[in-house]
Amino acid sequence: MTALPSPSAVDAATRVVALRTQHGPGLLGVPRDGLRLSWRAETGDAGARIEGYQLAEGVEGATLTASEPVASTRITGVAIPGSLAPRERRAFAVRVATATGWTAWSEPLVVEAGVDSADLEAAVIGTDTPADGPVPLLRTEFALDRVPASARLRLSALGLVDAWINGTPATDALLTPGWTSYQERILVDTIDVTPLLREGANVIVLAVADGWYRGSFGFARRQAIYGDRTGALAQLEADGETVAKTDASWQAGFGPLRSASIYDGTVTDLRLDDPAVHEPGFAADGWRAASVIDVDTARFVPRSAPPVRVVAELPMDAIAHDGRTRLDGGQNVSGWVRLTVRGRAGDVVTVRHAEVLEPSGDLHVKALRSAKATDVYTLDRDGEHTLEPAFTFHGFRYADVDGAEVVSATAVAISSDLAPRSTFTSSHEALDRFHSNVFWSQRDNFVSVPTDCPQRDERLGWTGDAQAFAATANTLMDTEAFWLSWLRDLEIDQTDEGGVPAVVPDIIRPQDMLMGGVQTPNMGRAGWADAATIIPLAVYESYGSDEVLRRQRDSMRRWVDHLTRRAGDHVVLAPGDYQFGDWLDPDAPGDRPWEAKVSSDFVSNAFYAHSARLLAHAERILGDAATADRYDALADRVGAATFERWGDEAVLTQSGAAIALEFGLAPTARRAEIADGLAENVRRENGRIATGFLGTPLVLFALSRSGHLDEAYLMLLRSEAPSWLYQVDRGATTVWERWDAILPDGSIHSGAMDALPTEDASEDDTGMLSFNHYAYGAMIDWVYRTVAGLAPDADDPGYRTVHVAPRPAVGLSHASASIDTPQGRLAIDWRVDGGVFEAALEVPFGSRAMLDLPITAESTATVGDAPAPAELRHGTHRIVVTAPAVAAPGAVVPA
Repeated sequence: MTALPSPSAVDAATRVVALRTQHGPGLLGVPRDGLRLSWRAETGDAGARIEGYQLAEGVEGATLTASEPVASTRITGVAIPGSLAPRERRAFAVRVATATGWTAWSEPLVVEAGVDSADLEAAVIGTDTPADGPVPLLRTEFALDRVPASARLRLSALGLVDAWINGTPATDALLTPGWTSYQERILVDTIDVTPLLREGANVIVLAVADGWYRGSFGFARRQAIYGDRTGALAQLEADGETVAKTDASWQAGFGPLRSASIYDGTVTDLRLDDPAVHEPGFAADGWRAASVIDVDTARFVPRSAPPVRVVAELPMDAIAHDGRTRLDGGQNVSGWVRLTVRGRAGDVVTVRHAEVLEPSGDLHVKALRSAKATDVYTLDRDGEHTLEPAFTFHGFRYADVDGAEVVSATAVAISSDLAPRSTFTSSHEALDRFHSNVFWSQRDNFVSVPTDCPQRDERLGWTGDAQAFAATANTLMDTEAFWLSWLRDLEIDQTDEGGVPAVVPDIIRPQDMLMGGVQTPNMGRAGWADAATIIPLAVYESYGSDEVLRRQRDSMRRWVDHLTRRAGDHVVLAPGDYQFGDWLDPDAPGDRPWEAKVSSDFVSNAFYAHSARLLAHAERILGDAATADRYDALADRVGAATFERWGDEAVLTQSGAAIALEFGLAPTARRAEIADGLAENVRRENGRIATGFLGTPLVLFALSRSGHLDEAYLMLLRSEAPSWLYQVDRGATTVWERWDAILPDGSIHSGAMDALPTEDASEDDTGMLSFNHYAYGAMIDWVYRTVAGLAPDADDPGYRTVHVAPRPAVGLSHASASIDTPQGRLAIDWRVDGGVFEAALEVPFGSRAMLDLPITAESTATVGDAPAPAELRHGTHRIVVTAPAVAAPGAVVPA
């Protein structure tokens, strides 16, 4: 790299914007250690290149102290040495150098540190209540001699907590503190409550519900998984002094919430609601002293990822149906109904939720299994009431209301507050709708953790679903902080031997699942446990910071070493071990979804080899070449032995061929043969997809990367069952769990499955049918990379190097996409018209675009008025290709 310019040289055409931490914008009370900064730069100079940066830091509002300049093009994940002090507000600024000179300093970013357990004076308090019983209220009063200039509320719970100060909600965050591996890590929110305080008497009220901590949860409906008592922790600091904290001086009582269950909904008796509880001097008749709960406060740590919030509000249409009011929000969401009703005192209003309707027009509730998904309200007076539940969420599009006249209704959608990162539209309406469905399934399932579904008695962080979808998730939303938090829990829940559970947080262990009459361990299932290696590399590739690899390297090593120990003296894992396999292969028996066509022994060892290869890649990125070589050699041995033993049979299936090609198991001499066989399989079935959860993310890549783009589009654009677009034609607004959740005749799949969570489960509780499962939406990663043609580079990640390779097809003549990369907006808008391909490509400053255009032997390719180069830098470029290559998928149903 050339020498940096003189500190006095100025580049007035370039500026630094969007300075941020890895925790995302706006989060207060972040962890004190491991802070990293990222930023962007914008320029009006077409020839500018970033050559270095300089950081400055110091006390907020004072002159910042600049560090030494650094000769580097890096703008993501720059580590800040040392730690922040508890509660410290430190300001940072950055400037970058180009050949012209230095930019002006960025606007300062103020980072506020949280507190560690040693800085928490508050105790965890509660009162004796039964699980699934009334929700207690905790209350205190305190006095201030003046309005503070700054006030912070530290808030957490064993369970879920809502807080009010002087009758106003303290935060718009929901389901606080969220779900983590509570046995070791419970998050503490830091909330700016300065506007809520007043001189004189003030009141804090907390409501504490069971939530994931103590509620009836999991498909076995176990209670008190983490503990048998709920409680809250709150510490209010005004101008640096603790003015209120949870302790034995607080009072405990009850309000209108008679029960609150994530699965079952809430029961609210408004006749028991006393607004005076929020006022000084409240006569707490029947209340009692709160009790202190003995808990290790070392478990309480600062929040590092966005909380759950309301992300959308959709008006619901109302019609009469069977004596009730039927509501339709037009979109399957996670959340609840905000309902305005007109009724009389004592009326009981019931709101029942469902994702789809039966052919008869009734709500389809069988798929909910034991989850009641029902909110019940008793009205306290005559007239209009606006009703909302608390401490619950439902997966629904429809709801039936009984007991009062409906005035208006809104579907309130919630999710972890992750910013949308991308857009996609095309000339194919059904594909666009499916893209929207995938986005909504991610939004609906990223509720504190990456769940499998938001509606039935499950909603668990299945690791297999998460790894299959990770690359797509990273493109659709800003998920870096979300994954860093969840991966910490994955590591916590690993066994001492390194085994990775099938769900994180792990509420199944120590219980096994009963699959096909066989007691089945939850640990170490191939394609599920491999989330330990797959997701960190997916995050690194998409965001460009090596933080995720440094944090997770030990977890990754422990998982691969665990597999090596399981193999023992053999190269590969022993045959016959139970696996989930290519789960929900459409050709598997409907009631035995693990019995896929491809051998589970092949799958388990293929993922063993793949995880070893990913770990080797991570080791090399982090500078440990010797360890990388060792794991590469392991991947070579396991991969070769796996293919030799099971490969010939496995590649006769779509998933087996895709895995063999994409994981590099197929011998070089046989790759073309295997790819041809996969393509022939797809053509013979007219694009019919025949993959489950593990093959689906890979099959389109296996086709297109081996020169079989026609067949990839044949599969993508198919609309008959089973296919992605079949769901759209059946009216889906999210992604289904089963390819045939609604059958061609309009009937609904039974959901039957020969898999019981417990030996005493009833037959009615064993179905498996969800209309909101994101796993099959994993192909949207291929859509961005291949249809739109925008892909990050694995070796120069975070879209610093972008591969621009759009591929038009008959039936898909236009696509437009954008991705909010660490460098800035990357976008393409292409179309084929009159035998000419034209594209507008926007490349952000700090990125380079490697062109791989859809050319034929007859093509000419130009950028502007010149022949197209191999590489483009920042700016907006007009690309024209004559006689372009256009995939011809053949017998697909037109858009």
